[in-house]
Amino acid sequence: MWGRFLSYLPGRMDMDSGRVTGFIRDHSVVVISAILALLSFAFTEDLVGSFGSIDVRTICILFCFMASVAMMAGCGAFDRMASYLVSRTGGIRSLCMTLVMIPYVCSMFITNDVALITFVPLAIGVLEGIGRRDLMIPVIILQTAAANLGSVVTPFGNPQNLYLFSNYGLTFTDFIRVLLPMVVVGTLILMVVTILISKGSEETAVSEKGELTHRPALMMACILFVLCMATVMRAVPFEVTLIIVVVCSLISMPKALGKVDYSLLLTFVFLFLFTGNIASNPMMADLLGGLMEWDPVTASALASQFISNVPAAVLLSGFTEDWAGLLAGVDIGGFGTPIASMASLISLRLYMGTDGSDMKRFMASFTGINILMLVILLILYRSI
Repeated sequence: MWGRFLSYLPGRMDMDSGRVTGFIRDHSVVVISAILALLSFAFTEDLVGSFGSIDVRTICILFCFMASVAMMAGCGAFDRMASYLVSRTGGIRSLCMTLVMIPYVCSMFITNDVALITFVPLAIGVLEGIGRRDLMIPVIILQTAAANLGSVVTPFGNPQNLYLFSNYGLTFTDFIRVLLPMVVVGTLILMVVTILISKGSEETAVSEKGELTHRPALMMACILFVLCMATVMRAVPFEVTLIIVVVCSLISMPKALGKVDYSLLLTFVFLFLFTGNIASNPMMADLLGGLMEWDPVTASALASQFISNVPAAVLLSGFTEDWAGLLAGVDIGGFGTPIASMASLISLRLYMGTDGSDMKRFMASFTGINILMLVILLILYRSI
């Protein structure tokens, strides 16, 4: 009996080890942020007071947005819209432009990561279906850049915008005044590059697929999304919106609550704790404060390359009142390395799941496009 038990134990331990490794790989950001939060308690003496640094309003609003968007996705709204638009394209050029611009527009409202999760698989399926696998890498990379750029347009297009908009009490006019020039120039770059890579004059024939389901739930989700936007603009208290979203989700589509990215919400909690604890330490506060006084745009853009733009926004916001420089820096900083915007890793993971994927070619093309966007947008911001 003991021999059988001992022979079973290593296998069981290997299995558990594999699960732990898989969890860390799939949730690396939340694991790292949790470790940083724990380590940061060494920098503060007020352990209880540290929890006061958690921005509950931002976390609740982000949850409400994700729940309403999950309801829309569960009703087939995004699949139906995408297939409708793609089925009405003619040649390769118009098809590629459509595949790139769909996540660009949708990321303004449903966030960049949701846009990529939804529309990158569509591009993979369509391009494989028409025998143009050669366009898969450039189209997916341009979709990724488009989603990151489009999400800049609205306060709720990405998590860092939502946080900074709430944290600094911005108005939409302030917000768009800072970001509009980079969005216009970035959009022109995307369109030009898309035209250049979409070689081929053959006509495409893409069938229209996808059906809307649960129409009452879809209507409810749209109403909830509008309510979330009103909450961002401070027209509705976030507590009221949270209660309404949870109750309506439970009634209309309970499974939508299971689709919420709780790891992202936990990441925010840990980052708030980390930032609050670091800010309470005079030496660390002076170091980061000096860095932001030196050049908030460059500092936040560079920080984003190594820790991603969401953690960079939360961390550096505690050390500067230059919200415009920080906002521009973290949004521009979403271009560059694959981890500069965590949404970019979604595209990489989806592409690597295809047959015959080429990691080296993907990374070379990804780096080229993203460095181009990063440099041009940084130069543009400094020239205006």
